[in-house]
Amino acid sequence: YLKLWKILKAKVMCLKSVVHVFLFSELFEISHIRTIYHMFIAALLLFIISTLAVDYIDQGRLVLDFDLFYYAFGQLGTVIWAWTLMFAYTLLGPYYILSVWASLNHSRGWRTCVSALAALTLCAAQTSMLGIFPVYIVLHYQLPPASRFIIILEQIRFVMKSYSFIRETTPAVLKNTPQKAKLTETHVYPRNPSIRWNYVGMNSLKILASLFYLYFILVRLCIPVFRNKSNQPFSTRTFILALFHASFPGMLMLMLGFYAFLHCWLNAFAEMLRFADRMFYRDWWNSTSFANYYRTWNIVVHDWLYYYGYRDFLWLTGHKLRSVATMSVFAVSALVHEYAFTLGFGFFYPVMFCTFAGIGVVFNFAMNDKRKSPVWNIILWTCLFIGQGIHVCLYCVEWYAQIQCPRTGTSFWELVTPRSWTCSYQ
Repeated sequence: YLKLWKILKAKVMCLKSVVHVFLFSELFEISHIRTIYHMFIAALLLFIISTLAVDYIDQGRLVLDFDLFYYAFGQLGTVIWAWTLMFAYTLLGPYYILSVWASLNHSRGWRTCVSALAALTLCAAQTSMLGIFPVYIVLHYQLPPASRFIIILEQIRFVMKSYSFIRETTPAVLKNTPQKAKLTETHVYPRNPSIRWNYVGMNSLKILASLFYLYFILVRLCIPVFRNKSNQPFSTRTFILALFHASFPGMLMLMLGFYAFLHCWLNAFAEMLRFADRMFYRDWWNSTSFANYYRTWNIVVHDWLYYYGYRDFLWLTGHKLRSVATMSVFAVSALVHEYAFTLGFGFFYPVMFCTFAGIGVVFNFAMNDKRKSPVWNIILWTCLFIGQGIHVCLYCVEWYAQIQCPRTGTSFWELVTPRSWTCSYQ
């Protein structure tokens, strides 16, 4: 009966997860919510029409070039073969190393030596293929921004996947568990009986439309403003004006990133893999606290940090220092975000680290789960608007400062000092 209860409990958990599979899709069935979706589509059409109209007035003909796309996604051939190598290693490397370790871990006399050799081999392989190799590709080939982000974000994803596999498998190998041990709940997931290719195709089209949306936001709302401001001396007035000007396009970028990746991209691949559990996010937009927002914005990353960061930290410290465990998770998240943006843009400007490790931590404790009033939801959205404005403003200013005042040396302080702090525009 105990075994039957565990099986039924696992099935119920699977069914509960399936209930939340299409959160956005279910919301779009409501006519009022679908109207908001249609408004975003209308805004995209307005961007296209206004761009064509401005080009026709300025140049006397319809011009719709995508030079920004061609630049940002340049050297895709290099990206594809580098990604293929990282993918192949992540798929096969840790599995075969741990398999060999498990097969040789039966002899008591050589167990310590075999374990040490397997650990060293695995560390060397992980460091080479998922540590040094992606960074070398980005820097050696001087990839443009979008191609850089593809390599770096995939590097982070592969590190997370391989680490979770190693973390779950290593205890079983150390305990000398037979290879044909019974599968636990963590090894079984609900599967759909078939693949709906029309659903995959529609999500792919939505991702492409989101990229075009991002292109028009940059071309119409960001590039003209910050290109002109790059010729003006930096002052508190110009910074504040630029910050509030960037709040709206920054929030649009946040929404596009959420919809394109967490909804369309993950659902498309989950459909192709017949993965029925689609709870990649929850209703973060209704959050009245930043603590709840962090938990519901990205379930995939949150769960990984919770299981392999927060819980493991508590286990190592004897379930003490919970606040320190929370701070360590924020520190890891902040460092990874800063790492991705530094290599993605090609310059060091710790805006992302400061907002995550500084302001984010303060808001997590100040706006905690005790905040239930709808007023706090307004405050949260206001903070998100301002935060996104800060990100877009500072990174755009630094981007054009790097163009206007290129580095003249390779000293450490010149590499880590933002050019917008010292650049004198002509």
